[in-house]
Amino acid sequence: MKIAPNERNARGWQVALLVVLLLLWHLASRNAQWAFFVGQPIVVAGRIWSWFMPIAIPPNRLYPEGLPGNADIYVHLGTTLLETVLAFVIGTVLGTACGLWLALARTPSLILDPYIKAANSMPRVILAPIFALWFGLGIWSKVALAVTLVFFIVFFNVYQGVREVSPVVLANARMLGANRRQLLRTVYLPSATSWVFSSLHTSVGLAFVGAVVGEYLGSARGVGYLILQAEGTFDVDTVFAGIVVLTAFALVLDAIVGVVERRLMTWQPGSGETEKV
Repeated sequence: MKIAPNERNARGWQVALLVVLLLLWHLASRNAQWAFFVGQPIVVAGRIWSWFMPIAIPPNRLYPEGLPGNADIYVHLGTTLLETVLAFVIGTVLGTACGLWLALARTPSLILDPYIKAANSMPRVILAPIFALWFGLGIWSKVALAVTLVFFIVFFNVYQGVREVSPVVLANARMLGANRRQLLRTVYLPSATSWVFSSLHTSVGLAFVGAVVGEYLGSARGVGYLILQAEGTFDVDTVFAGIVVLTAFALVLDAIVGVVERRLMTWQPGSGETEKV
C-alpha cells in the first residue's frame, strides 16, 4: 500500500528523511578519510551532550571513552542569542518604520532611492571591522552588523506591501471620510503586516548569520567563537555540533514568529498557511 505525502502525514515523511540523512552521514563517517571532512554524527551528538549536560556518561559501547559533562555552552549561547534577538527586533522596527515612511512619502523616496539600492547591494560583511572600531568587540558590533542584514529584508517587503495596496480600497476608504491616520491604521498597516511576517522568517536566519559572522571576526565568547576555535584545530565534529545548535535555535525562533503570525493574522483567509519566503 503506497502512502503518498500529504498534510496529515507530512511530519512523518520529514522525520523519515532526517533519519535517512543521518544514516547516510553515519555510513560516510565510517571511512576515516571521509570522517575528517564530514565528521561523525555520534561524536557530534557527544559534543552537544557535553556542552549542555553537567552529568558525565561513563564509557559504553557507543562512547568507549565516555562523555564529559561540562555544561559550558550556556554563556556562549546566551551571548549569541542576545545578539540575534536584539538585531532581529531593532532591524524589524527600523525596517518597518522606514518602509512605511518612504512608501507614503513620495518625494523622499524619489531622492533616496539610488542610495538605498546602493546600500542594499553593498556586501555588509565588509562593515564588520568598521562596526568593531565604532562599538568595540562587545555585543553591539555584532548587533549592528546583523541589523544591516535584517533591516533591508524587512524594509523592502514593507515598502512593496504598502505600494501594492489596492487603489479601489483606498478610494473607498477616502470616500467614507478616512483621514491619513485612519488610512495608515486600517489600510496600509494591515496590507504591510503580511509582507512583514513573510520577511521575518528569512530575517531570523540572517540575524543569526550577522551575529555569528561578527563573532568570527572578533569576539571572546559566542557560538561563532566556539566554531572558530574548533576550525583552528581542524575539529570538524565540534564545528558541526555548533552548526546543529545554531540551526536548532534558529528553528525555535522561526517557530515563535510563526505562532505570533497566526495570532495576529487571524483576519486573513488561510492565515498560518501562507508561504514563507
